[in-house]
Amino acid sequence: MGFLVLLYFLLIFGIGVEIFFSFRFLLMFGEFYFWILMLGKLVSFVIILVIIRNSKSLNKDILWIVMIMLFPFIGGLIYFILGSDIIKSSLLKDISSSFKECKKYFVCDKKLEDEVLSNQDSTLKYLVEYCGYPVTRNNKVKYYSTGDVFFQEVKKEMKRAKKFIFVEFFTIAMGELWDEVLDILVEKVNEGVEVRIIYDNTVCMKKIPAKYYKKLMDMGIKCEPYFKKNYLFGIIKNHHEHRKCVIIDGKIAFTGGMNIEDRYVNLEKPYGYWKDVGVSISGDGVWNFTVMFLSMWRVLSKCEEDFFEYKCSLINRKNEFGYVVSFGDNPLDCENVGNNTYINMIYQARESLTIFTPYLILDMDLYQAIALAAKRGVDVKIIIPGVPDKKSVYQVSMVNARKLVKDGVKVYTYTPGFIHGKVFLVDDRKAIVGTINTDYRSFYFDFEYGILIADCLAIKEIKRDVEEVLEQSKQVVLKKANCFRVLKEAFLQLFSSLM
Repeated sequence: MGFLVLLYFLLIFGIGVEIFFSFRFLLMFGEFYFWILMLGKLVSFVIILVIIRNSKSLNKDILWIVMIMLFPFIGGLIYFILGSDIIKSSLLKDISSSFKECKKYFVCDKKLEDEVLSNQDSTLKYLVEYCGYPVTRNNKVKYYSTGDVFFQEVKKEMKRAKKFIFVEFFTIAMGELWDEVLDILVEKVNEGVEVRIIYDNTVCMKKIPAKYYKKLMDMGIKCEPYFKKNYLFGIIKNHHEHRKCVIIDGKIAFTGGMNIEDRYVNLEKPYGYWKDVGVSISGDGVWNFTVMFLSMWRVLSKCEEDFFEYKCSLINRKNEFGYVVSFGDNPLDCENVGNNTYINMIYQARESLTIFTPYLILDMDLYQAIALAAKRGVDVKIIIPGVPDKKSVYQVSMVNARKLVKDGVKVYTYTPGFIHGKVFLVDDRKAIVGTINTDYRSFYFDFEYGILIADCLAIKEIKRDVEEVLEQSKQVVLKKANCFRVLKEAFLQLFSSLM
């Protein structure tokens, strides 16, 4: 939320500056004021045209367009500082280059790829053929319906590590959970296991001590925070390292909604019961995660890597059935992989679609896809939190929820507390689990992970969890809104692209 606070401050400051200089120009250049004003409008119009020309989502950019129309001089300046990619750090440039270059390390099973491309599954085709993420079959997939079970399994597998442990989380916070994880990591380092950690330094400032990575390095743990230096610039550019994964010996990888904080395992309950979900894969699909982790690491550490040193040669077949695609999303390219994959999944739904999401902040394309699915007879259910963690975000989620209800979508609030899991389940045979929320931040600003699983045994566990969550949830019903609430919600939606 730091970026949003910064924007509010700049907006208020900008309005004051705009008014001040308007009066100054009027007094100093009275007879030329009209032409100065026209010049400002012309420049604003050109900037707006550039935004429209380069926009990946006009829903996302509507805030900047409104600001520039209202405040031509200051609005345009704020856009170039915060909203555009004209000003890039060397770090972001290097990450973008690394992600492109490192795709060469992905290992493709040509026979399996031809099999996928020959069927009619558009989501698999999109991820495999266009985005370049290999599809795998030799996997065992496990689904975890709570953060407690997820981290119990993570800690158990960490204790078994023989070669390396890669840890990548959006946030790490001091507390009981982190103490337990850290004790294991230090123990493994002392046994000769290589341990690497990535976390987002721009959001961990209040959760861990300053320059905490130096303390970890003194313990023998290799640590490279995202935006280790110049983290203020990281906040300004608003790109976060939202990925979460643990990779152990190249044999097993974990991902999901969890961060390493006590609330994720309900040791703290500021928002009621915290419901999160995750998955693990053992098998060929782990290599995709290893490549994506090392692609980020090589930039943060400024060291070249022998990627294949961390590839595990799997002898035993894990699971002959179903497909798995481990994929990532990168805000620095022109492809919105997370959003596009979700939309593909929705359009493929024939009977049912169930979504877990903590934030229902939808752009128009995703909204229309969900609404159209309900209108063509698909049983669409969306479960959102019953207890908000951010009130303004929750209000926007409820606005979208009520709009979707009008279109025939069944929306539920999870009454025990906050549901943070990210799940798309289609026709009880295909699902995506990962770190990608249904909001602008995940789709356009953050680095993300996801796992697409099709026709795997874990689907049954996801379906069972969906049924249990629905039993604890309350369906959203329409209520008449007064004029004040309508205006308040419209104002919040204007800023929803930054929430």
